[in-house]
Amino acid sequence: MAATNSAAAPAPAKSKKLIVIGALVALLVVAVAAVLLVMTNKSQGDVYGEDAPAKTATLVPTFLPLENMVVNLADPGGDRFAQIGITLELQDEATSTLVKQYMPSIRNGVLMLVSQRTADELLLREGKEKLAADILREVTRPMGAGSARADASEPEDDRPRRRSSPVRRVLFSSFIIQ
Repeated sequence: MAATNSAAAPAPAKSKKLIVIGALVALLVVAVAAVLLVMTNKSQGDVYGEDAPAKTATLVPTFLPLENMVVNLADPGGDRFAQIGITLELQDEATSTLVKQYMPSIRNGVLMLVSQRTADELLLREGKEKLAADILREVTRPMGAGSARADASEPEDDRPRRRSSPVRRVLFSSFIIQ
């Protein structure tokens, strides 16, 4: 029986060594994975997300629909009219508040612009695009952003400095000509 005791004793020692070595290898793998994860996060930004606002610097636009407008067109005889729905794409919500303050002036300017066009002009895509560009200038005029055309005869230093427009685009939501 003494022979079986001595043979059985070394077996548990080997299994303990294997368990310890296995645990060390597993610990080493976890440590390497953690280091790689931290390095990857640092290369993409701060681990705690402090760099996240820099990645989301793109502002989501705000859309401001205007009430539909019915306008007599400049066709001979005066029997043609247009019903136009306009939506403004704005830089942000603060711009929306500013545009709403100037809405009577903006609507007046848009009505004046459309009433100068003929049905033939507005039936073409180019005519609609030109009208949208003119409306964009008209919308920004009361806010003083890029509205006035600089006179080429003025020296460049005497021209008024213009801010970039807070109105990004003019979109037509409806366009009916009769």
